[in-house]
Amino acid sequence: MYHNPVLLKQSIEGLNIRPDGIYIDVTYGGGGHSKEILKNLAQGRLLGFDQDRDAISNKIEDERLVLINHNFRFLKNFLKYNDALPADGILADLGVSSHQFDVAERGFSLRFPGKLDLRMNRSQKITAAMVLNDYGQDQLAIIFRNYGELPNARAISSAIVKFRSAKRLINFEDLRQALSHFPTPGRENKFFARVLQALRIEINQELEVLKEFLLQTTDVLKAGGRLVVISYHSLEDRLVKNFMKSGNFEGKLDKDFYGNVNTPFSVINRKPIIPDEKEVMENNRSRSAKLRIAEKR
Repeated sequence: MYHNPVLLKQSIEGLNIRPDGIYIDVTYGGGGHSKEILKNLAQGRLLGFDQDRDAISNKIEDERLVLINHNFRFLKNFLKYNDALPADGILADLGVSSHQFDVAERGFSLRFPGKLDLRMNRSQKITAAMVLNDYGQDQLAIIFRNYGELPNARAISSAIVKFRSAKRLINFEDLRQALSHFPTPGRENKFFARVLQALRIEINQELEVLKEFLLQTTDVLKAGGRLVVISYHSLEDRLVKNFMKSGNFEGKLDKDFYGNVNTPFSVINRKPIIPDEKEVMENNRSRSAKLRIAEKR
C-alpha cells in the first residue's frame, strides 16, 4: 500500500461534502482520502495536489479528478487556472507518506537508513547531505533548535562540523557516527527522529509552505466551506490551531468595537481529533496525528 490514510472517516465527515461541490486534496499521496471524497461526489469536482512524482502514478481514473504535480503553496493560482474557485472544502494531510517512509533511498525512515536525502520533491537540488555538509554551524544550530526542538542544538551542530572536517556526511550511518554520544541509551530513535524532522522541515520549507497555504484558504474557500487539516508534530499543529482560531499564526484575537472577534473561520472542534487505539494498532504512523476542522465565515 502506497499510503494508509489517517483519520479517514473523521476527515471526510469534517469536509461536510456536498455532492455537487468543488473539493481540494492538497496532499494526494496514494489517493486514499481522494478516493473517499469521490465516493461522496455526484456532479462535483476534485482537485488533487502532490509535488512528489511517485504520487502521480497513483492517479485515480475518474473524470471528476484533476491531479496537479505541484506544491500546494501554489494553491490559488492552480485553482484559478482550473476554474475551481471558490471551493467548498480543502483537505490537507501533512507530513510524510507511508511510501516515502518505506523507500530506503528517500532517507525518511530510521528503519531503512539510506542516503541523507529527505526531499519531498526529488527534482529540487538541496538534500539533507548538502545541508549537513555546507551549512555553517550557527545555521545548523538554528535548524535543530527551531525545527527539531532539540535543547542541545549548538553542541549537535558543533559535532557535525567537527565530523565533516574529516569526512563528508553521505548517508545516515555517517550522521549516526557524528552524533553517537548524544542520544540517551534506549531513546536513540526518538533523538534521531527529531534530527531528521529538523532537516526535513528545512529542506522542504515545510512551515513556510504551510503558512502560505493557510493564508490562501481564506481567499479560495466560499462562505461555509470547510478546512480540514491533519498534522503530526507540534510546530505544524500550533500554526493550524492559531490560524483557525484567529486568522494569524500568533493566535492574537482581533476584536471590533463591540468585542466581537474578527476571524475568517469558525472552529468546528475545539480539541483536536486523534486516532483511537484500534487505528493506532493498525497504523502506527497515525499515533501522533491531530485533526482540526474549521468553517469559512
